[in-house]
Amino acid sequence: MKSNSVKDYTIAVIGSHSALDVCRGAKDEGFKTLVVVEPGRDKTYSNYYKSRKSIGCVDEVLELPKFRDLLNVDNQKILNSKNTIFIPHRSFEVYINNYDAIENNFKVPMFGNKKLLRSEERTIKPNQYDILNKAGIKYPKSFKNPKDIDRLVIVKVPEKERGFERAFFLVNNPSGYTHESQRLINLGLITKKSLEGAVIEEFVLGVQINFNFFYSTLNNRLELIGTDTRRQTNLDGLLRLSSNLQQKVLQDNLINVKYEEAGHIAVTSLESLLELAFEAGENFVKACKKLFAPGVIGPFSLQSVITPGPPKKEIVVFDVSPRMPGSPGIAATPYSKYLFGESLSMGRRVAMEIKEALKSNRLEEILT
Repeated sequence: MKSNSVKDYTIAVIGSHSALDVCRGAKDEGFKTLVVVEPGRDKTYSNYYKSRKSIGCVDEVLELPKFRDLLNVDNQKILNSKNTIFIPHRSFEVYINNYDAIENNFKVPMFGNKKLLRSEERTIKPNQYDILNKAGIKYPKSFKNPKDIDRLVIVKVPEKERGFERAFFLVNNPSGYTHESQRLINLGLITKKSLEGAVIEEFVLGVQINFNFFYSTLNNRLELIGTDTRRQTNLDGLLRLSSNLQQKVLQDNLINVKYEEAGHIAVTSLESLLELAFEAGENFVKACKKLFAPGVIGPFSLQSVITPGPPKKEIVVFDVSPRMPGSPGIAATPYSKYLFGESLSMGRRVAMEIKEALKSNRLEEILT
C-alpha cells in the first residue's frame, strides 16, 4: 500500500450488521467499496444498494460459500490485490468464530485493533469485565454460582441451534433459575452443556443508552459520534400490551421472551450526563492501552443503563462493543454535528480517519 490516493483503495466489509453504513461512508470519502456475501443473502448488496450512476454505495461483491472462507489464502489474495482495508464488525467475529485465526491468519490490513475484538467474549480472559474493572467503570454484579442469586438477574445462555446467539431469561432466586433453565432445556432452546457457560448478571433497572464513541489515534481525541437504544423482537411487542395481558402471557408461558435485536432507534442524552459518559470513554481507552496494546483504534460502544441513584444518576455499562457498532441511526443524533458541523455516521467517521492517515503517511498507525 504505497499510494496516498483514496481512489486506489477499497474498503471491504462482511455483508451483515453495519455493512451499508461502512460502504456509504467510504463512498462519501472517495473510496471504492466491496462487500463479502454468502449465497442467498446477497441481494441487499448486489442489487438494491449496488452502485450505479449517481446512486448506491456497494461497488463490488465477493461471493463466498461461507463467510469463514475469508480465511482462505486465495480469497485474501483477491482482497489484497485490490488494496483492501477491512472493517470488522460483530458479524465478522461471529461468522469467523476464531479469534486466533483473525489475529494470526487473516492477512488483509484491518482498520482498528484486531486483538481487542476478543474482549467482547466474556468467557475469554482478559475480557470486557477486566477492561471495565481496570477503567473504574461501574458494571452489573455477576454470579458464578446460581445458588448465590439474591436479586433480579438476567441469564445469558448460548442457544442450542445457533451457538452465536444467546437465549435470555430473568429470575430473582436460585429456585427460579432451576425452574426456568429446565423449562428452556425441555423446549429444546438451550442445553445443559451450554448452561454451564451461562453468564449470570444483575439486571440493572434504568434507561438504556448506547454511547457510540470514536477514538482518533491520529488526533489523540475521543469523540461521541452518537447515541441509540435497541428494539428487540417480541420483547418490544410484549411491552405494548396492557399490564394485565403482560402478566397473563408471562404466567402462562405463552411466549419465550427474546432480547434478540431487530433494530435500533436514535435517542439523546441529557447534557448533564455527557461529562460522565466521556469520562467513562476516556478511562476505557486508557485501560485498553494497558490490556490490549496498542489499545482502541476507531469506534467502540459502551452499552449503558442510566440509573436514578441515589444520590444522583449513574452510568452502568452492561455490554461493550469494541468495534463498529450496529446502529447507523446514530447519525440522527446531534453529537457529531456539535463537533464537526455536520452529522456523521460511524461509517463516514471511519473513512475520514483512513483518508486522513493516507494524506499524512500514517496509515500503519490505524491498521493491524
